[in-house]
Amino acid sequence: MKTIILVRYEEIFLKGLNKPAFEAKLVKNMKQVLKGLGPVNITRSQSRIYVEPEAEDYPVDEAIMRLTKVFGIASVSPVHKIETNLETIYEKAVDMTREITAKTGYKTFKVETKRANKKFPLKSMEVSRELGAVLLRNIPVLKVDVNNPDFIVYVEIRDYTYIYSEIVPAVKGLPVGSNGRATLLLSGGIDSPVAGWMVAKRGVKIDAVHFYSYPYTSEKAKEKVVRLGRILSEYNLGMKLYIVPFTEIQLAINQKCPEEYLTIIMRRFMMKIAEIIAQKNGSLGLVTGEAIGQVASQTLESLLVTNNAVSLPVYRPCIGMDKNEVVDIAKRIGTYETSILPYEDCCTVFVAKHPVTKPKLQKTMEYESVLNIDELIQKAVDGVEVIEIE
Repeated sequence: MKTIILVRYEEIFLKGLNKPAFEAKLVKNMKQVLKGLGPVNITRSQSRIYVEPEAEDYPVDEAIMRLTKVFGIASVSPVHKIETNLETIYEKAVDMTREITAKTGYKTFKVETKRANKKFPLKSMEVSRELGAVLLRNIPVLKVDVNNPDFIVYVEIRDYTYIYSEIVPAVKGLPVGSNGRATLLLSGGIDSPVAGWMVAKRGVKIDAVHFYSYPYTSEKAKEKVVRLGRILSEYNLGMKLYIVPFTEIQLAINQKCPEEYLTIIMRRFMMKIAEIIAQKNGSLGLVTGEAIGQVASQTLESLLVTNNAVSLPVYRPCIGMDKNEVVDIAKRIGTYETSILPYEDCCTVFVAKHPVTKPKLQKTMEYESVLNIDELIQKAVDGVEVIEIE
């Protein structure tokens, strides 16, 4: 009998009357990530989702790897689906356990049973006790250890019975697309990819905007950001990446504005351009990787001046985190190694030696008023390159 995949969720349980809509969105997202692996039947039953391949040679391991990156899924297991009767349960459990001990050399185990089918004659504890005795009789090297076993034999008795021993953790959260759309300001650094990932985890579909200052930043810097977009898109179910030509704006700011205000004025331009792109796409907010006090442009005063440039809300999921906390997430989600590649982004060129840490809004607006703001922004928006990442 072929292996099927059992999918569990957690937070969707709490959605009450909206639970079916979240389940349906999750199933739709699962179908998208499994596309190309072969035909499957996906069914929902009693707060479980089952992925049943049609072919015996279906790549179950690859499917599980993909599913662990789908927001809304808490964990997955490769399981054996069998008829719900004691003899079949015992037989399949013995076969599975023999395979486990042969491959791993494990010697201790316990059985955990969930009996959702109340018509089944034995209760959960009775099934665990009886099955444990069967395993001990048939595989003499085994011993029971209920506190710290080498492995666990899980049995779920429903309309069918599902037997398995492996639980693979997934990313949890809510299904992407269940909570609207937002636009991420994606640099080549560590923080912004993490910020985008964290917002996507809450069910928000993410687009990304990157500001590119050729020739001051290289083609490799752009490729680096595309790579980050590809990593994020594995969780985000694809992504539109907008590459904004930013050189002319930075040169104008550098030539006409006080040096200490270069960074904060540059950030305001970025926000204005990102907002235009976001509004065209129906985004409900902007997302950045800023954290309070991390650099001069991330003091409360600086963030206040930056926020003033736009009307959309700005979400900063990393706002209270230190660098080590952000790095830990970056390593876990797979963006860290790409983020630390030594290719400069536009935020590292034309940097003031002593940037203002407590900018005044009125002063900032006065300094930037010498620029032809509307013309510079329109030219940048007109020159945007759109990259579709699947």
